[in-house]
This record gives sequence, C-alpha cells and structure tokens, in this order.
Amino acid sequence: MKAPGRALLAVVMLLALQWASATEITDDRGQRSQWAQAPQRIVSLLPSVTESVCALGECKRLVGVDNYSNWPTEVAALPHVGGLEDANVERIVSLRPDVVLLSRSARVTERLEALGVRVLAFEPDSLADTQRVLGQLGLLLGRQAQAAALWRDMDDGVAKAAAGVPQSLRGQRVYFEVASVPYAASESSFIGQVLSRLGMANVVPASMGPFPKLNPEFVVKANPQIIMLSDRNVVALHTRPGWQGIDAIRNQRICVFTPAQGDVLVRPGPRVAEAAQIMAECVARMSTSPQSAQGAAK
Repeated sequence: MKAPGRALLAVVMLLALQWASATEITDDRGQRSQWAQAPQRIVSLLPSVTESVCALGECKRLVGVDNYSNWPTEVAALPHVGGLEDANVERIVSLRPDVVLLSRSARVTERLEALGVRVLAFEPDSLADTQRVLGQLGLLLGRQAQAAALWRDMDDGVAKAAAGVPQSLRGQRVYFEVASVPYAASESSFIGQVLSRLGMANVVPASMGPFPKLNPEFVVKANPQIIMLSDRNVVALHTRPGWQGIDAIRNQRICVFTPAQGDVLVRPGPRVAEAAQIMAECVARMSTSPQSAQGAAK
C-alpha cells in the first residue's frame, strides 16, 4: 500500500508544481488565465498584435489573422478571417487555435468562448497600453526579454525622431485625423502622446477620450496650425464648412500620408518609432517651405 501512496503523492506534487509554474495573463477585460505552456497556434484579430507577435520572433505561431493585418509580408500567406465587426467564427474555429488575440470591443468574443476557444482581449490606446500589451505578449510567448528590448528600441526611436523636429516648430497646434467622420487622435491616445514627445500641441484634449468623434466646428474653433491625415481624406478638407479659414489649410501646412504610412501611424505596435519618424519628417519640411509638407509624406 505504501508504494501506491507514494506514487499518488508524487503525482499530486507534480501537478502542484506544474500549476505553480503556469504563466498568468491578465487581459484588458481584467480576465485572468493560466497557461501551462506557450500557445503554438494563434489567431490574431488585431493588426498591431499581429505585428507584435512577429516582432517578437514568433510569426510561425500565427495560423490566421484579420483582414487588415498586412505586415510583415509573411502574414499575407495566412488565412484572413474577417475584421472587428465581421470575423468569421466558423473559419477561426476550423484553424484550431490555442488562443485568439482580439480587441476588447470585438463582437465575436462571447461566441468564441462559448465554443471553447480561449480568448485574450487587448485595447492598446496609449503608449503605456502599448508597452503593457507587448509585455503580456512576451510573457505569453516566453519572450519576456525580447519584449523588454523591443520596447526600449521603440522608445529610443521616438526620442530620436523628436530630436529632428526644429525648435521653431515646437508648440505648433496639431490636429490628427484618423477617420473622415471626423474621428481624431487626442492627447491621451498613443498617437497624441507621440505628437507630444515631438513637441507638438494637440488641439484635441485628453478629456475627450483617446479617439473621439468630433463636431467639425470643434476643429474650426481649435484652428490647428498643422493638420495630419490620410490622402483618402485630403480632398474633402476644402469642402468642409468653415475649414478654409483654418491656419493649417490657409498656409498649406498639411501632412498627407499614404495608406501604407497610415497603417504604420495608427497601429500601437512595434512600428511606433517609425510612425514618429514619419510625422517628424513631415513637420521638419515645414521649416523650409510650408507648401512642401502637403503631399511630402507620400
């Protein structure tokens, strides 16, 4: 009887040891989950998370991504399973993921969990969020050291970009449009925080939330000296009532970004330093010729 007792004790101790060594991840819903080992099959429904997984050297674990994940180039060959509003649950389940990484606002979370699929939800709105999510991904993938090093490189890159902004342009009032409704990047968003580090003064206050929908008259009253937006929306600027009198438009101080640059700018992931450099270079051109900024980001 002693031998089976010792064997049972050994099993219990082994299970306890495994549980104690399990990794705990807390997602942005506040949900805690235990991971005995790193997931090998991952579906990512957030482009910034897709990029972060790959930047940590674990692209090979991705078995599916959302329709907007397009960097690095190797993700193009992966199954694309929809977007924030129209993710294909059946397709996701068929990929047999160990975990689905998605936005906190994704509509498919409850359906996936009801089907037994493990989910981690993230919402990186600020630079602090970006660092935290990167750290959680590093923990999940067993790449903590790489995540810490990557964040240091990102932070250093933003500082380097800031050094290239002429002193004469620091403090300029900036409006950054993320969508044409218009939605803007406020002071509390990661975009707004990068602009602040570049020495710019965001006309959209943090109190409005990270990416508020604005009344167009708000922008007219704020009268930004620099406007930043996608080339998809630049033509419509001149048709908006009252906008012709905005300093940025009168002086043609408009940073117009290509779709590819727009992807870099609006994703809170490993290319944040590149985003800072894109914005800093456009602003710097204004110190020599205001007209040169419009279209120069292309």
